[in-house]
Amino acid sequence: MHKSLLIIVALFLLKGNALIGQKTQKPVLHAKKWMAITGKPLGATAGAMTFSKGGNAIDAACAMLAATATMWDVLSWGGETQALIYNPNTKKVIGINALGVAPTGATPDFFLDQDMNFPPQYGPLAAVTPGTPGGLMTMLAEWGTMSLAEVLAPAMDMASGYPIEAQTANGIESQKERIKEWPYSKEVYLTHQGEEREAPHPGEIFVQEDLLNTLQKLVETEQQALAAGKTRKEAIYAAYDRFYRGDIAQELVRGTQEQGGLITMQDLDQWQVYIEEPEVTNYKGIDVYKLTSWVQSPVMLQALNMIEDMDFSSMPYNSTKYLHMLYQVMNMSFADRDFYYGDPYFEPKEPMKGLLSKEYARDRAKEINWNENDEASKPGDPYPYQGEVNPFLNLLEGWESNPTSSIDGPKEKLTDEFPVDDVFYTGTTSIQAADADGWVVSITPSGGWVPAVIAGNTGVGLSQRMQSFVLRPEENPYNVVAPGKRPRATLTPSMALKDGRPYVSFAVQGGDSQDQNSLQFFLNMVEFDMNVQEAVEAANMNSFQMRGSFGQHEVAIGKMLLHDSTPYWTRKELKKMGYKLEFNDRTSGPLNAIYFDWKNGSMWGGSSNHGEDYGIGW
Repeated sequence: MHKSLLIIVALFLLKGNALIGQKTQKPVLHAKKWMAITGKPLGATAGAMTFSKGGNAIDAACAMLAATATMWDVLSWGGETQALIYNPNTKKVIGINALGVAPTGATPDFFLDQDMNFPPQYGPLAAVTPGTPGGLMTMLAEWGTMSLAEVLAPAMDMASGYPIEAQTANGIESQKERIKEWPYSKEVYLTHQGEEREAPHPGEIFVQEDLLNTLQKLVETEQQALAAGKTRKEAIYAAYDRFYRGDIAQELVRGTQEQGGLITMQDLDQWQVYIEEPEVTNYKGIDVYKLTSWVQSPVMLQALNMIEDMDFSSMPYNSTKYLHMLYQVMNMSFADRDFYYGDPYFEPKEPMKGLLSKEYARDRAKEINWNENDEASKPGDPYPYQGEVNPFLNLLEGWESNPTSSIDGPKEKLTDEFPVDDVFYTGTTSIQAADADGWVVSITPSGGWVPAVIAGNTGVGLSQRMQSFVLRPEENPYNVVAPGKRPRATLTPSMALKDGRPYVSFAVQGGDSQDQNSLQFFLNMVEFDMNVQEAVEAANMNSFQMRGSFGQHEVAIGKMLLHDSTPYWTRKELKKMGYKLEFNDRTSGPLNAIYFDWKNGSMWGGSSNHGEDYGIGW
């Protein structure tokens, strides 16, 4: 009898808690003074070098951002930067909006007249204005302690030549035919033109002279400003002006327009970094902070609001019911994203108060069909929850889960079958930094991934974020392309406070999967008592039942990605509920996170085993 009971208990734990308690593939990182984690080992080393020279978490985060952009770690210098910063002096979380904007001439008619359903996925017409240089220099000027020269030193060393890793080198090789379309990209990326392998070899010293020259100009400008009696902050902003208004900007515009792009000097001059108050919701006593509607960040807050009142005792970790619940909650929150999210600095204004209302979340949760997947899940109507009437009820009523029938012109077949590592996961890295003084930084920089159009002789790869716009208001009236407007992007750093102090800071790369994986990481820690490393490695589910943010904005109704370890009975039950299952041995992100252990006065770092993410602490 005793033996039978043990078998039953073991089976239950296997079914409901598949990875809890297993030894992690990476150890927890422990630190007292500082922690630096990002998408590449060399990037984390740049953060550690900065900390070791006396920098704070802002300085180190900026050094990691510069290094990873120089390494083309699925981003480059012409990309975008999104950040959350905890300021220990004010006890407040700050949002950084350094996403580029659509350039002059980027209108719906411009693209529709070229028989496009969306702005292009690649090339000069996919480019928004660069955001990462401005985001980096703003964060450093406002809250850092070091000079731009000190923070850029690792990146400049790398631009002068660093041993390129296999992932990036092989990515260049696989994209070499497209790269050959753009002359400046061809000269930088393809170091062995005419040979069988034209990309750099793994471990080859990869030199970027034009980029090094651009970074040197920024440092020279800072040094000249300091010599003229300017403050540290003023000197950094002088470098900012040279990038966006001076000779760097002129060459960037010339090189972009030469290749068919639209960016003008006025576009660069008028672009600015916004320092924002982030969105927040309270989940069982924990304040969770995210950026607002110009990225998909509030999706996670909406999901947490729907989940908060649910009974986790009836939904063990990665059980059939738990996975189904997550999928249905994501169906609704992502449908809201796909209809209501856009640039808050443009009309119409997004109904964020209603979308993040607890009452709205409770009413949406009541819509869950616990027996099968809802293939026709649609956006809700948040306007009554903020005392207003929805101005787009006619569009909402005509909104379709699968948008092909509403798109005029050439049709792209939307499919249930595409690889799990396809464009859905395009771009982005993550950066986490914290120090003993209490500064905490969470960043998800992206854009300008291989293959990127390099803008003239600047060495700067341009972002491809234009593709995240739509061209028709019936698809999303808040995210229709317009000059000066930011596309609704996927990039979404996260931070949580408990009892008024940092609890955990986390971020993940992976396009439309980001808030899905961030949500599950958070629940892993809060609901399933995992430590930070267990939580970043734990098996996640990914849904594809939303309008993708890249390419042709594909939809895969009912598609679910699960970990290879998912038991047979769970697979069988999910298939009966209408899911189309795919499997992988890595489904965790990759996530990076820092947990704050106030009892012991230390930091716990978690760095996913999914990719090449790496952390260093002291």
